[in-house]
Formats: sequence, structure tokens, C-alpha cells
Amino acid sequence: MKREYVYKGFERFWHWMQALLIIFLGFTGFEIHGSIHFFGFEQAVKLHNIAAIAFLVLIVFAIFWHATTGEWRQYLPTRKNLRAQMEYYIFGIFRNAPHPTKKTVLSKLNPLQKLVYAGLKVIVIPLMVSSGLVYMFYRYPQRYEVISLNIAGLKVVATLHTIGAFLLVAFFIAHIYLITTGSTITSNLKAMLTGYEDLPEEQPSPEKSKKSH
Repeated sequence: MKREYVYKGFERFWHWMQALLIIFLGFTGFEIHGSIHFFGFEQAVKLHNIAAIAFLVLIVFAIFWHATTGEWRQYLPTRKNLRAQMEYYIFGIFRNAPHPTKKTVLSKLNPLQKLVYAGLKVIVIPLMVSSGLVYMFYRYPQRYEVISLNIAGLKVVATLHTIGAFLLVAFFIAHIYLITTGSTITSNLKAMLTGYEDLPEEQPSPEKSKKSH
């Protein structure tokens, strides 16, 4: 095994801030729906809106960072080893089977992670942001009057926002479980805190080792 610097500083900051904001948005959002009671409805709405704006700012910085560093390529889905990865999580992991994909600094995600994260970034997060903004600003001030957007079914927007929230809850639960599937229960967590992770060292092929001699 070789110790590698896998997760850069901004990457870790973005990961933890995103996690905290999504948890807080979920907590206040479900209170707005009446599922829980903690802050009170009016305060929950204010806090939810503030957290939503902070989340939007974080998204802008994250998009800029991914675009300028080329890290967006990490999330490009691939079919290679996808079935093997799914079988590993369903059966192989409980039989101590070897991991079907090799993690490297240039390829941090396995095929299933790439597919799920791409879905989050392309479908779920945009759904939450767009529906949330529409719901937040369906009435807005313009000069001396309040204008309403021409939306006949605002309930549809709210329903889509709620569906997105449940998808994020499902992802969060699965994510917490998958954190424990590293070389040790805490190795993945430590890697996202420190940036460093022990990765399998690339073994030279027999032909290369013969040439070196």
C-alpha cells in the first residue's frame, strides 16, 4: 500500500459544507412540511432560505473549481466493471471478495459511484435548486406591487422538491453505509478529513520487470 494525497483542500471543504447544508436544509424542510417540530414554522422557513442561498454560493464555487481543475472528469459514467461493482456491493463484500475496481488519484470513484454522483449533479441537485428557487420567488416585489409568476400548479413544484429531498435522504443513508466499506471501517472517513489515503501500489508487469533487469 502507498499513502497518497487523494482529496485536495477545497474538495474536502466542499464535501463537508455540502453535507452540513444538505442535512440542515433537510431538517428545516421537513419542519416546513410539518413532519418535525423544532424551530417553529416561520423560523424554519427563514433558516431554510438562508441555507439555500449558502448552498447556491457553494455550488457556484464548486462548479468553478471542478471546471478549472478538470476534476469534473471524475464523474463521467462508464459501463466498465459496473455490473461487477454492483455484484460486489450486493454479495461480494459479505464474502470478503476482492474489490473489482482499483482506486487511484486520477480515478477516485468506482463505476457505480460515478453513475450515482453524475445523477445527483445532473438531475437531483438541479431539480432541488430550480424547484426551490421557483417556490421561493413565485411572488416577488416589482416597483410598488407584488407580481406572481404564472404557475397554475405550485403544488407540483413543491411535490418535485419533496421527491428530490427524499432522494437525497436515500443517498445520504447509502453514503453513510458505504463509508464503512473501506479497508477499515474508518479509513474512508479519515481520508476525507486528512486528504490522505492508503492505495494499492501499482505492481509492475512481468515483462516490465524483466526489461528493468
